[in-house]
Amino acid sequence: MAPGGGGICKEMIESRLTFADYDMVTSSADLRGSPLRKAATGLCGKLGSSSINDVHELLECPVCVNFMYPPIYQCPNGHTVCSKCKTRVHNCCPTCRNELGNIRCLALEKVAESLELPCGYQILGCHDIFPYYSKLKHEKNCRYRPYNCPYAGAECSITGDIPFIVIHLNNDHKVDMHDGCTFNHRYVKSNPHEVENATWMLTVFNCFGRQFCLHFEAFHIGMAPVYMAFLRFMGDEDEARQFSYSLEVGGSGRKLMWQGVPRSIRDSHRKVRDSQDGLIIKRKLALFFSGGDRQELKLKVAGRIWKEQ
Repeated sequence: MAPGGGGICKEMIESRLTFADYDMVTSSADLRGSPLRKAATGLCGKLGSSSINDVHELLECPVCVNFMYPPIYQCPNGHTVCSKCKTRVHNCCPTCRNELGNIRCLALEKVAESLELPCGYQILGCHDIFPYYSKLKHEKNCRYRPYNCPYAGAECSITGDIPFIVIHLNNDHKVDMHDGCTFNHRYVKSNPHEVENATWMLTVFNCFGRQFCLHFEAFHIGMAPVYMAFLRFMGDEDEARQFSYSLEVGGSGRKLMWQGVPRSIRDSHRKVRDSQDGLIIKRKLALFFSGGDRQELKLKVAGRIWKEQ
């Protein structure tokens, strides 16, 4: 038994957002008193559908109800919990309130190796089957996984497929929707000297049967205030590479142009902005393009989207 394993935890279980990684290993002797050892031994033989369901239930963490991955911890009575929730419950067993200690449930970890599970995004179209320990890695990059809302003006937690995200942008963020592969937008700011980190999504374009998000941002590169326009593709990166786009801004007989490949909305707008992958206009040049007394910013951003052959 692990040190302190026999004591009853007096603290009530709380959920906290702080997680810690534990990489402690115990010997197989730690499993001798575990009821899971007997269950695991029986399940290592011929597995029927009911037995597999039983194993799936054993592999569900009782706190977060997600599948558990090594290290899986157990209390002296054999109740299990995942490594993240072990910290969340202050090292107290969520079932019997005994202290968890650092006993690894090696039998359950071994049983999990023999399982194959469908992708968690099966309902969205992924029908692949994966070994238990490969499933999580696949899901992080599954092409069917939901997209995050690409709206740049606020931290939005909405996720879904592209048709759902388009409706969400229109209804909840009031983003303008336009059909066509060319555009011409004007950005006006009454006090251009107030350049804070600010983001705007000007519009979403329906072009070639797909959707593209046009962004315009004001921020600083080092100490220099700049404006940046760029395009993101509402789909995966491999599809985004099938398209190209150009942006241009000008005035007073001058013109600044940019040509590139739209980034996938899998990349956050901040990641694209920080990579400076778009049309960047320094404030002094932007004011020059604005003309007049240069006390008001008036930028006209024009662009075109086309499909590579």
